[in-house]
Amino acid sequence: MTFNSEYEPFFEPPGWIIGPVWAVLYTTLAISFYTTLANRSDINYRNLAIGLFAIQMVANLMWPSVFNDAKYLQSTILCVIMAVFTIGYAFLIYEGNKNGSILVWPYIAWVSFAGIINVAYYLHAD
Repeated sequence: MTFNSEYEPFFEPPGWIIGPVWAVLYTTLAISFYTTLANRSDINYRNLAIGLFAIQMVANLMWPSVFNDAKYLQSTILCVIMAVFTIGYAFLIYEGNKNGSILVWPYIAWVSFAGIINVAYYLHAD
């Protein structure tokens, strides 16, 4: 996952799996967001939900450059933001778009796992 460290946590997945996992996760995020927009009249606090989704996507897009520059504390904070804001999004849309909410749960799990990996790198950094 990083090119700036010889250290790798023992639980870090192999590099070849990262691309396919992110392809699936971005697809599920896109489908969730599309179904949320399509069903927005059924969703209470839809503007807040859309805002939370947008913020987590900005954090998501910032994450690789921060992680690859060995800024592991900042990277961990971005993972927390991604997870928390996506949890908020999933919660707010659940009643009006249950499938859209469920589609982001694997993403929440993955970025939470990425956060744990970031913590391992941070604790190991000199």
